[in-house]
Parts: sequence; structure tokens; C-alpha cells
Amino acid sequence: MKAALALLAATALTGCASARVHANPQDAFFAAITAHCGKAYAGRIASDQEADADMRGTAMVMHVRSCTPDRIEIPFHIEGLGPDGGWDRSRTWVITRTMTGLRLKHDHRHADGSKDELTMYGGDTKDVGTSARQTFPVDAESIALFTRTGRSVSNTNIWSVETTPDGYTYGLNREGRDFRVTFDYRQPVSPPPAPWGW
Repeated sequence: MKAALALLAATALTGCASARVHANPQDAFFAAITAHCGKAYAGRIASDQEADADMRGTAMVMHVRSCTPDRIEIPFHIEGLGPDGGWDRSRTWVITRTMTGLRLKHDHRHADGSKDELTMYGGDTKDVGTSARQTFPVDAESIALFTRTGRSVSNTNIWSVETTPDGYTYGLNREGRDFRVTFDYRQPVSPPPAPWGW
């Protein structure tokens, strides 16, 4: 009888622990994006600032290209901004788990595959966010990089990623800056070629 009660208690505790894991908004957020692994979606610029005029009306594609339990790689392709007016395949958003939350980094490459001077910048979450939206304030490593390369204006960047049943939105905000691109999960497209250098 005692053995049966002990087993029942252990099972109940395991169930509670499992429920806590799945109740974590960051786990749900990570799983929601991972559910689209291997798929690509058409997108567009959703913000309206003069700084992004060259992107207005251009074709965009995000590709949830690679997923592991701790890392998601999402190349962001833009038509017309690459060499000779072709596709720009220089950007990859990298979302990883850390000991304290989630991290967003930006991997930038040149067409020959070499790393851009400005690469692997981003930030870490400061709170649990929600299952649909996570924000990533700029980290110290990125502030040092921005300062060293004469881009101190970016030292207050806050990036955001949203995922809902309908789509995915990437954003960048700081004083005077609002950049957003959205992708429609209802508009899947053929996966594009690999991003530069991958």
C-alpha cells in the first residue's frame, strides 16, 4: 500500500513539473516557431519610415531553416537589395535558449560568405514575455560593437519577435526608430537558397 501511494505521489509530482515546463511562455514561444521548421513564408515591411524606403514594396521571405531544442535559425531574404539587384541573403536571425531566458542575435554575411563587420549583435530577454511575443534589449557585447563601429545610435535598441497563428513579426525599436516586417503563415512559399556563408 505504501509503495502504491509513493508511486502515486511521484507520478503527481512529475505531472506538476511537466505542467510548469509547458506553462513557461518562453517554452511555448519557442515551440510555436519550431512548429514551422523547414517552411518559408512571404512577407512585407509593415513600418513606414523613410529610412526603410528601399525595402518598401520589395519581396521578402523568412525561412525557419534549422531547429534544435536550443536554437532556431531564420534567414531573412530581401529581393532587389543584393549584388546586381538580386536577392540579399545576408541576414539570419538566431534565437537560442540561455540559462535565464532567450537570446536573439543577428548573423550578417557578405555574398562571398565572409562575416560582416557588424554581426552577431542582439540581446537577451529580461522577463518571461508571453507565448506570442518576446523582447530583446540590446546586450553589453552589442553596445561595445556599435560604439566601436560608430553606430552608437543603436545602443538603446530593443528587438521584438511575435508569433501568432497567422504570422510572424520582427521589430526593432528605439527613440525615433520603428522597424517592423511581417510574414504571413497563410502564404507559404518554396524555401529559398541558403543564406550567404551557410
